[in-house]
Amino acid sequence: MTNATDDWARRLRANRDEKDQFLAEHAQSPIPPDERDSFDGLNYYDPDPDYRVEATVTVHEDPDPVEMDTTAGRTVRYLRVATLAFDIDGEAHELQGYRQADDDTTSLFVPFRDKTTGQQTYEEGRYLELEADRELEDGDTFTVDFNLAYAPFCAYSETFDCPIPPEENWLETTVEAGERNR
Repeated sequence: MTNATDDWARRLRANRDEKDQFLAEHAQSPIPPDERDSFDGLNYYDPDPDYRVEATVTVHEDPDPVEMDTTAGRTVRYLRVATLAFDIDGEAHELQGYRQADDDTTSLFVPFRDKTTGQQTYEEGRYLELEADRELEDGDTFTVDFNLAYAPFCAYSETFDCPIPPEENWLETTVEAGERNR
């Protein structure tokens, strides 16, 4: 008999296999075409339910604009729409969730750095895309699964231009979950 953790880990591995197949075969893969035949999948940390945390949401009714530098030296503007407060290993942390001004979805873009950045994980940081089933409200709880943290496409090819996590999203902890360096 399987439990919820086994089901979650199985779904996570299936998601990773699907992503690896996309990167190896799809015309829009960021893996350079001459490297796809030798591409045998990304490196991942083992699934770890301890990095699935419940975050308490604070919604910013009048979101502040945040200028994020990009890997190509430009800046892009996002709006800081929510703060996510959570614990990892008994320590309190916060990350900001962003949207672009013309984005009317309920998703949050959460770029972040942690103590693995530039060592075990991509040097500019990783991303989370969080999907809510409705517009978030103050005090809501939301699952943040760092096992889904991924390196942006610019980690694989310089032809992509990716936002760099702002300093307010630099975690002073180690997040050994999600994608690792290739």
